[in-house]
Amino acid sequence: MSDEVERDEFSVFVFRPDGSYTRELSFVSAERAVTWAKWLTEERAARRGAIAKIIITDGGDFTVFEWRFAEGVVFPLRDKRGGLP
Repeated sequence: MSDEVERDEFSVFVFRPDGSYTRELSFVSAERAVTWAKWLTEERAARRGAIAKIIITDGGDFTVFEWRFAEGVVFPLRDKRGGLP
């Protein structure tokens, strides 16, 4: 087990087709960010193309997850078996 305590350092951003974006959540746990991003991808707006992209960033402002309309999850990349490399 890790002695490191999970930090609330993740943020969720939603990008629209016109290039504009909003920060949906700031400084939340990884679990909360992933749960929210998943919910967003299943919403009507995402299914009809009103959301172009959803990303999750970490405390260093690095993208750790990306979903794109009509493509699904594009990052992190999956290996041929569907798992993380």
